[in-house]
Amino acid sequence: MTLKIHHLNNSRSQRILWLLEELGADYEIIHHQRDAETNLAPPSLTAIHPLGKSPMIDDDGMLVCESGAITEYLCERHGGEHLVPAKGTEKHIRYLEWLHFAEGSAMTPILLRLYTARLGEAAAPLEPRISEQLQSHFQYMEDSIQPSGYFVGDSLTGADIMMIFPAEVAIMQGYGAKMPKLAAFVKMVHAMPSYQAALAKGGPYAYA
Repeated sequence: MTLKIHHLNNSRSQRILWLLEELGADYEIIHHQRDAETNLAPPSLTAIHPLGKSPMIDDDGMLVCESGAITEYLCERHGGEHLVPAKGTEKHIRYLEWLHFAEGSAMTPILLRLYTARLGEAAAPLEPRISEQLQSHFQYMEDSIQPSGYFVGDSLTGADIMMIFPAEVAIMQGYGAKMPKLAAFVKMVHAMPSYQAALAKGGPYAYA
C-alpha cells in the first residue's frame, strides 16, 4: 500500500514532502486547502484526527502525527538511516536536540509573532519580548550551524529537514543579512533537487 501524506497548503508539512523526496519514497499526497478568509485548516483534516493537524502520514493504516515523530518514523522505516547519526554518539544527541528544537523552542516565539500580528496596537506590550526571543533563538541557530553548512555533522540529517522551517521564517522576517550562515543554509536547501521536487508537488509555499 502506498504511503499517504495529508498535506496542508503553505504549511510546515512541506518539509515532510522534502523528506519523502529525499528518501525516494513511493507516496501519495492528499491535499487539504486552507480557508481563503481565515487561513485555517479545513474540516477535512479534523475528520481524520481530532486536532485537525498537518502533516499526518498514513502508512498502511498506521496514522502518525507531529513532524518530529513523522521524521523519526520515516527515517527508521522507509530507508532514512543515512539521515540519522549513529546512536550512542554525541552527534545523535545533537541530532535529537535539533529535531525537537524545531517544533519546541523555536516555534514558540514564531507563533506568538504570528498570532499577535493580528492584534495591532493591542499586542504592543508583548512585542519587545517576542522580538527579543526571536532574535535570541535565531542567533542560537546561526551560531550552531556547522562548518559543513548543516546543523549536525558533515551531511544532511533529519534535523536539517526539521530545521528548515524556522530557518525559512528567520530569512522571511529579515534576519538574513545579520545571519549569513542561516541564509546560506536556506539557500543550499532550496537548491536541492529533492526540495525542488517537493515544491513542485506540494503547491504554492510562501517561504521558498
